[in-house]
Amino acid sequence: MYPGIENKSRFTKGVDKYLLMIYAALVFIGWLAIYSSTYDALAEVRTFSLTDFYGRQLLWILVSAVVGVIILLIDSNIFQTYAGIIYIVCMGLILLVVFFGADINGAKSWIRIGSFTFQPIELAKFATALMLAKFFSQGKTTLERRTQWVFAFGLILIPAAIAILQKDTGSALVFFSFIILFYREGFSTSLILLGLLAIFVFVIAIKFNELYAIACLTVLLIVACVFNNGNTKKIIRNFVVYGSFALFVFAVNFAYTQILQPHQRQRIDTIFGKSVDPKGADFNLNQSKIAIGSGGFFGKGYLHGTQTKLNFVPEQRTDFIFCSIGEEFGFLGSIILIGLYITMVIRIIVLSEKARTDFTRIYGYGVASIIFFHLFINIGMTIGLIPVIGIPLPLVSYGGSSMLGFTLLIFTFLKLSAEY
Repeated sequence: MYPGIENKSRFTKGVDKYLLMIYAALVFIGWLAIYSSTYDALAEVRTFSLTDFYGRQLLWILVSAVVGVIILLIDSNIFQTYAGIIYIVCMGLILLVVFFGADINGAKSWIRIGSFTFQPIELAKFATALMLAKFFSQGKTTLERRTQWVFAFGLILIPAAIAILQKDTGSALVFFSFIILFYREGFSTSLILLGLLAIFVFVIAIKFNELYAIACLTVLLIVACVFNNGNTKKIIRNFVVYGSFALFVFAVNFAYTQILQPHQRQRIDTIFGKSVDPKGADFNLNQSKIAIGSGGFFGKGYLHGTQTKLNFVPEQRTDFIFCSIGEEFGFLGSIILIGLYITMVIRIIVLSEKARTDFTRIYGYGVASIIFFHLFINIGMTIGLIPVIGIPLPLVSYGGSSMLGFTLLIFTFLKLSAEY
């Protein structure tokens, strides 16, 4: 046997080639979209230049590929053994950014190194997924299980709170995507329904006012009490829930007026139709819709998008990169892209259920949760279903931090799942 062949077989053995191919396809599509969104037919053609966005993204792709290979080469037990240390280090790093980070686009969540910037919160997503996997994979007694959810929520609230201190609301919301993982691990369906009710109450309170929200809660209370058929314990519980949600309504109002930034309030107001600002808060969304709609079914063709080429769509390399894909490849291309993401999420879940260890299964659900949340929020905000909160499209949007973060998430899962 020739030297290196055995090592090569160990390197590739068990690694899911389908998930790896989807990862590569998304990275390639992303680089093409970034190149297209910054392409200038009159400028000098440069395939690789650190002065161009596509050149810098190519560099991050290469760095991420090296990181991915290293992950596949190391012992998979490292991730579970050092999950706690990785979590603590990442939490400390993002906390330091609050005080010493660079302020970009209103968020103080970046570390600036020369002409490069890095966002440590992307590493915190990876660290939190690892820590939750380690926590849930530990055997719990009946008494310990009563308090495990409090601790688990604490693990996601810490990075979320730090992200809010960084004025990065989008990243803060990402950590609540782990609710999907919680549900898989036995989190109460009733509590999830209460969470959906909280979203409903939030929308009513923001779109209308507190009085409307309280009125809706009152109607729901009356209906619940009628269906309880005089059960005193259930009726008391209903009133407790009612009181808690009434306090939540006023907390929403406080957060909306005192915590959210003016531009964030403006975006929420426009998405709910409370105000119209075609040249301000509505501009991004309107141009996004125009770009996507102009692509039709088959699109205008690669490098032939007019809205994106003329820079009508702000942030078209990052948060709104889906517009470039929608305009140039149309509805068909958009569906194929979304199909790749959905296939990736489903593949991760399938491999998670086949996993040999609980740690791998739980970590896999964490990765799937983050990817799905990013996909849902990013595309939702580009077509006007969700307020613009600034969340990148995984592996496609421009940004080294995001590229490296999702590479860590996916390749760690590839390594862990290779041993089921």
